[in-house]
Amino acid sequence: MSIYDFKVKNIEEKEISLSKYKGKVLLIVNVASKCGFTSQYEGLENLYQKLKDKDFMILGFPSNQFGNQEPGTNEEIAQFCRLTYGVDFDMFAKIDVNGEKEEPLYTYLKKEASGILGTQKIKWNFTKFLINKEGKVIKRYGSMTKPEDIEKDILKLL
Repeated sequence: MSIYDFKVKNIEEKEISLSKYKGKVLLIVNVASKCGFTSQYEGLENLYQKLKDKDFMILGFPSNQFGNQEPGTNEEIAQFCRLTYGVDFDMFAKIDVNGEKEEPLYTYLKKEASGILGTQKIKWNFTKFLINKEGKVIKRYGSMTKPEDIEKDILKLL
């Protein structure tokens, strides 16, 4: 199994097979517009612009599960990301990353790369998962890890 076995809805609510990203290194991030870490959008976009021509993509998954920090609609989220941070990487429909209604992709990601002390639960917004070109989860990074601090790990996989 790999992430290519999953289908998700993009920010426009169209179903997308993650197999479309075969052969790319991916950074999958649960994002929020009203979080103390929201400024990481800038670092994510800079990283994407720097590496997108080298088979790299960022996938942003908005979630409102942490402090009600992503209350908007998918359309409002997309507009905020474009206008405030110039986000050009792929954004997806708002999802749950924990609990009964969590997105199956996140169940898989958490199983493949647990957090500190083996916990699977996503603790906060801007948790990041690095995926290799074969669709396998390589590493999980917490909210405190800035996008630019992941660049060296991405470059090893490109």
